[in-house]
Amino acid sequence: MKLLLAVIQADDLQAVTQALNAAGYRVTRIATQGGWLRRENATLLIGVEESQVEQVLSILKRTAQRRRTWVNVAAEAPGMFVSHPIEVEVGGAVVFVLNVERFVQLGS
Repeated sequence: MKLLLAVIQADDLQAVTQALNAAGYRVTRIATQGGWLRRENATLLIGVEESQVEQVLSILKRTAQRRRTWVNVAAEAPGMFVSHPIEVEVGGAVVFVLNVERFVQLGS
């Protein structure tokens, strides 16, 4: 068994989770925030069999789209504070695939 930790943009969350659910995958979402851009994102926990990893990665690739946006970057100049926009690429997914030593589902 594998555990996929997928970090995606909040803008892609609905499309990603709908596509994964439609394909029969359960997803647990953890609200997180990116460090550099300080934008909301989500970390998804997806437990699958090893044979399903590539299908999940394919769904993530299709639904977590990369796009370009503008962000303001602060800069200091002598005696003043200046902010100017720069174009950056956001979106897509960062996925960690981890081995699961043991899986236990508790409850009645």
